[in-house]
Amino acid sequence: MNEPTVQLDINQLCELLTTFDQTSISELTLKSADFELMVRKGVSVTDRAMTGIEPTIYPGPLTPIVTTPAPVTHPTTISLSEAVPSKPAPATPSPPPPQADTKGVAIVSPMVGTFYRSPAPDEPPFVNVGDRVSIGQTVCIIEAMKLMNEIEAEVSGRVVEILVQNSEPVEYGQPLMRISPD
Repeated sequence: MNEPTVQLDINQLCELLTTFDQTSISELTLKSADFELMVRKGVSVTDRAMTGIEPTIYPGPLTPIVTTPAPVTHPTTISLSEAVPSKPAPATPSPPPPQADTKGVAIVSPMVGTFYRSPAPDEPPFVNVGDRVSIGQTVCIIEAMKLMNEIEAEVSGRVVEILVQNSEPVEYGQPLMRISPD
């Protein structure tokens, strides 16, 4: 007997997990020749550690899909056709494209961490608004995992705006300051 093939794209998987989250079902297992997907509600990190599955930590912000744990009950098996609604999910509007900024070139954070304007608390900032910078000049530090990473200017010009306060957490790709190029 041939096993049915399960093919899911990322949108269908997200829709399946959203639907799963909205039901009283506590466990869902999908198996095919190519993959196996098991989703459980209400499993804590200690439960995962006891089963030999270690959680993986990914850099950057993540948005959990299943956020409401349910009490663990006996597993319920459902078919894929029951879990995925037959009508397509309404399309979510995409965010508007970023507008061109006339204030200059943004220096963005290459990592998640903490922004520092100076090399030490008792020292002056690397740059202030109005200062001239050259390519390769250190303009700030991002601390990540106890490592101080110097961020350098990629263009020469004048600092027109500093967008982050000292000691403030920053995200990957977040604009830190703007430089008006020469």
